[in-house]
Amino acid sequence: DSIINIAKKANVDAIHPGYGFLSESPEFAKACKDNDIEFIGPTSEILKKLGNKVEAKKIAEEVGIPTIPSIVIPPKFDVNSLLLATKKISFPLIVKASWGGGGRGMRIVRSADELSEQIEIAQSESKKAFGKDEVFIEKFLENAAHIEVQILGDKYGNIVHLYERDCSLQRRHQKIIERAPAHFLEDASRGSVCASAVKIAKHVNYCGAGTVEFLYDKTNNKHYFIEVNPRIQVEHTVTEEVTGIDIVKAQIKIAEGLKIGTDPGLPNQENIKLDGYAIQCRVTTEDPQNNFMPDYGKIMTYRSASGFGVRLDGATAAAGSIITPYYDSLLVKVTTWAQTTEDCVRRMDRALREFRIRGVKTNLVFLESLINNNDFK
Repeated sequence: DSIINIAKKANVDAIHPGYGFLSESPEFAKACKDNDIEFIGPTSEILKKLGNKVEAKKIAEEVGIPTIPSIVIPPKFDVNSLLLATKKISFPLIVKASWGGGGRGMRIVRSADELSEQIEIAQSESKKAFGKDEVFIEKFLENAAHIEVQILGDKYGNIVHLYERDCSLQRRHQKIIERAPAHFLEDASRGSVCASAVKIAKHVNYCGAGTVEFLYDKTNNKHYFIEVNPRIQVEHTVTEEVTGIDIVKAQIKIAEGLKIGTDPGLPNQENIKLDGYAIQCRVTTEDPQNNFMPDYGKIMTYRSASGFGVRLDGATAAAGSIITPYYDSLLVKVTTWAQTTEDCVRRMDRALREFRIRGVKTNLVFLESLINNNDFK
């Protein structure tokens, strides 16, 4: 209500919700529409359809996209009945929040003894993060990659994909390092995953920027739909680097009513090409030596990286900036681009080493250790 009131007083005609929780709020999208303000994102109806992961899976099944076997859990559940139902999908399992994202409300369950406790923890996390305690159980795939496909849809039913990102490197189900494209996908698999994303988006008449997420089982080279993020994502920068398309600008053009294929910033599918490789690291004010606890205080020294193929997206941090506990700990996103994966990694290594941040603890050393890890390379 406060945001809408401020917007009306300032004669605002459009609102971009960023990638916070309001970006996926059907209520906020509807409030914008009711007050003649353009919500730069999907309609409230689409957000309702896709915001709930269980309902989104039903949509994928309607168009023949494979999904992982799952069970919906009622708020008050009988553990014995649940154990009986889980025999169909077998352990290990994963409990997931039906709403929201960011890795909240997700718990892996490896045995029947853990099931009840992990469900209750997931419900509690979901309630705190999203205001809803609805959760479901899914078969947990051990050898899976997290693949997501960036899509754009206009107001006239046209959908294009901007290829895929590999977001498999995670801590507590939260992404740390993202890459584009996914280096291990063969052309046929890439085409199949991207086609699945477009099929789902077309089925719901998707409008705006969004991400269709899949788990890719490396054991049998199959992909399974998991959810749709109906918003811009933190890691959209890597897609922009390899396609040359400004996704936020595309969102605004779509909201203005422009049609895909009629503007250089909204090209047809055949004009969207991959060029090189990109990696993104998230520099946060967290202490890796203290269980990644967020750190606060005044930045005493701040020096960032620069140079060809290095991109920085973040707050205007500088010496003297105050880091408060009221916001996410993400300080700056570092994205590097190069023609080969090896050069891209080298460039990221140099960029991370060029940073100097003093006064608050950061995860820079942790990111450095990942980038230089032999398994990662």
